[in-house]
Amino acid sequence: MTSATRTATDQAPADPAATDEALATQPIGYWSGLAHAKVTRHLRDALARIDVTQPEYWVLNRVHSGPAAPTRAEAVVQLTPLADGPDEIARVVDRLVHRGWLCADAGQRLYLTGAGEAARTRVRAVVTELRAVVHEGIADEEYVAALRVLRTMIANVERADGA
Repeated sequence: MTSATRTATDQAPADPAATDEALATQPIGYWSGLAHAKVTRHLRDALARIDVTQPEYWVLNRVHSGPAAPTRAEAVVQLTPLADGPDEIARVVDRLVHRGWLCADAGQRLYLTGAGEAARTRVRAVVTELRAVVHEGIADEEYVAALRVLRTMIANVERADGA
């Protein structure tokens, strides 16, 4: 199977000091992994300073942004692929209920409390500032192009794996 856009560029060893001319030979796994690790650490460190975790922010956003209030089970299923383990989101929901940021109705649908919405708004402001730092010097068009490339790479791998 040959694609019109497939190239036979050799892959060089990962090199953090690679020149722009050598970037086409660099391994995507190294660079995407390094970007993930650095950005995630930066975000989680900043959130820790305001006593919030990234998974807590995910849950607050999910409960806030859906067309309907999610059930506890729906929130867990939707967010577990992002989590560090299969039980993390359920624990986060429990923590947020205990903290008074979420409440559940008789059908286990989750809702933000006033304190939860205030926390979500405060965290969103921090995350927006962090995003500006990460995106400094990157035009929206470049960012979109980078995500399109990553999305294509993911689809290519899934197709090759028969997913």
